[in-house]
Amino acid sequence: MLTFPNCKINLGLHVMNKRPDGFHNIETVFYPVQWQDALEVLEYRGAKKMKVGFWPSGLKIDGKPEDNLCVRAYHLLDADFDLPPVEIYLRKNIPMGAGLGGGSADAAFTIKLLNEKFQLKLTGAQMRKYAAKLGSDCAVFIDNIPVFAYGRGEKFKPVAVDLTGWHIIVVHPGIHVSTADAYANVKKRGKTEGANQLQQQILLPVNRWKQVIENDFENSVFKKYKSIGNLKQKMYDAGAVYAAMSGSGSAVFGLFRDEIKLPAAFKKMSYYVGVL
Repeated sequence: MLTFPNCKINLGLHVMNKRPDGFHNIETVFYPVQWQDALEVLEYRGAKKMKVGFWPSGLKIDGKPEDNLCVRAYHLLDADFDLPPVEIYLRKNIPMGAGLGGGSADAAFTIKLLNEKFQLKLTGAQMRKYAAKLGSDCAVFIDNIPVFAYGRGEKFKPVAVDLTGWHIIVVHPGIHVSTADAYANVKKRGKTEGANQLQQQILLPVNRWKQVIENDFENSVFKKYKSIGNLKQKMYDAGAVYAAMSGSGSAVFGLFRDEIKLPAAFKKMSYYVGVL
């Protein structure tokens, strides 16, 4: 079975406070974007006895195969359902370390594929629970719709934002921003400053977002990586109505009312151009 995991962007991101468990409470809006990987799961056909085989291609994936989120998703379900052995093929197109959630999407889509392929009859709520064990933003890709996210980013509320018809450019400058470093240097808001503010701001017209919607990671990340901040400005120079860094970086996106010609500077990097 074949599927195409897509990435997400963050429309605003508030870092509230550090939790007793070492994570941070955040508030953000996740919005799906169709920059996609390709994921295929087949029943195992090899002679060697093994539970799961993993064959990646495309962009280089660091780390051991057994640590990949797709493999971990399989083992998570296998522990409860004793699944048949499988082969997992992943064509990686979404840049990693970009704040786009590509790895999380791959994990969530693996759960959905396994649920369908082996008729596990898991509900959306059950799949979200499994996905949340793999990463804070994994669960959002189960339903794969825009949501207001809070807590570690694993709790969701409906959000009335619809960017259908808007043109988007997402650019990854090839810089890896460590999530740990991003959190270490970000100015935290505390438990109450700006709490629930983003839920109201996101309802404003898109042409107002530039003045009010913030990604709290931008100040610290842009100080260390000026080229990422420059990318955001280039989006506005190209005519973006709203531009921002996604997550803790380093990808930057711009929203455009009309189709535009991709600026030459962006063609030197990994990029996605599409319509939401």
